Amino acid sequence: MSAIDTWVARQRERAAHLPGAALPWLTRRRADAIARFADLGWPTSRLEAWRHTSLAFLEQQALAAPDSAAHPAATLATLRAAFDDGGHWLVFVDGQFAPTLSVIGTLPTGVTVSALSEAFNTAPDAVEAAFGTADDSASPYALNLALCSDGAFVRLARGTALAQPLHLVFIGATGAADSHLRNLIVADANSEASIVEHHVGGGATLGTVVTRVQAAQDARITHVKLQQQDAQAIHVAQIEAEQARGSHFASHSLSFGARLARNDIHTRFDGEGCETLFNGLYHVDGRRHVDHHTLIEHAMPLGTSREYYRGLVDGNARGVFAGRIIVAQDAQRTDAVQRCDNLLLSKLAEADARPELEIYADDVKCAHGATVGQIDEDALFYLRARGIDEVHARQLLTYAFAAEVIERIAHDALRKHARTALLARLPGGAMLEELL
Repeated sequence: MSAIDTWVARQRERAAHLPGAALPWLTRRRADAIARFADLGWPTSRLEAWRHTSLAFLEQQALAAPDSAAHPAATLATLRAAFDDGGHWLVFVDGQFAPTLSVIGTLPTGVTVSALSEAFNTAPDAVEAAFGTADDSASPYALNLALCSDGAFVRLARGTALAQPLHLVFIGATGAADSHLRNLIVADANSEASIVEHHVGGGATLGTVVTRVQAAQDARITHVKLQQQDAQAIHVAQIEAEQARGSHFASHSLSFGARLARNDIHTRFDGEGCETLFNGLYHVDGRRHVDHHTLIEHAMPLGTSREYYRGLVDGNARGVFAGRIIVAQDAQRTDAVQRCDNLLLSKLAEADARPELEIYADDVKCAHGATVGQIDEDALFYLRARGIDEVHARQLLTYAFAAEVIERIAHDALRKHARTALLARLPGGAMLEELL
């Protein structure tokens, strides 16, 4: 039996026990999704979108539970103490909702926060409208739809707002070989929320995650993703946003863990005057690999997008960024900026950056650029001339390079935690944090 056949068989075995199995529409979509996955197979470097991040090794590699395991309660306690923001916490362990660990608290009238497994029963029509299909999906995300076991369902009624962040925490704990999660965020007109998606622990060897955001007119959604999984994890994730007139969507992607992490982030402007911010930071070392692929579709006029990614690449690691902005013919007066900068911290580190603009309108203001380089020797000399030793001088310059991304996170607690997470990865980071 081939590796693909094994996944098809796995889906058939699990289908009857997956949440929502009694819903005919979901059964059909899952069947279509696993058929698409079987037809496409794992993406290889022959596909342009996966040229730098082939998953062909999953054809031969048997998935097994990792040796180590996290302790969910202790992991969650550490996270909550780090934030201390009075937020709402929805927790999942090895792909399953953990009600005893979740602390949702009091929600404003009109705001719904629940596990997707519960929403299949309590709000099936709303889930169906937001769930998505596998049509045109890359094969890992088709597999996600076919096998998703749980996730978050968030609904913000018209004019409602969450004053504190909603934390979606996904902990790998008992060593499941694979995990597939799907989050649905539906924001009605003039609603507002900040949502933090945490991925921690060592659990699933392979984890796929799809987060779908629907932002109605003038809705404002901030999404912060902190990926801090253990070194054995394979993390393949997609964020899909649909934006109506005047909506604002901010995506902050911080990738500090996993041996291979692939992040596909996509938004489409379906109304005039939309705004988006794509802001990302990744740190890879050893032989780790991280890839961000982004797509912003300016389909309507007067849209504004800002995209900034920075990478710290050390050891034998590789960082990849491929960003694409499409400006449709009718999307006049578009204002778009895209930039990616990488800092190589060793001689063997490798970074690939490919920003792209595809413009069909004539009244636009668009710019893009990318750099790959090492620590500036003049800046290093400047710090050393003022009594700072070389080790700390390099640490300061490395942090300063990354800090620009972190400072774009508006929420104080989120920004502070992102800074702490980064410093924990840098050599001598604890001492540097004291200096800062």
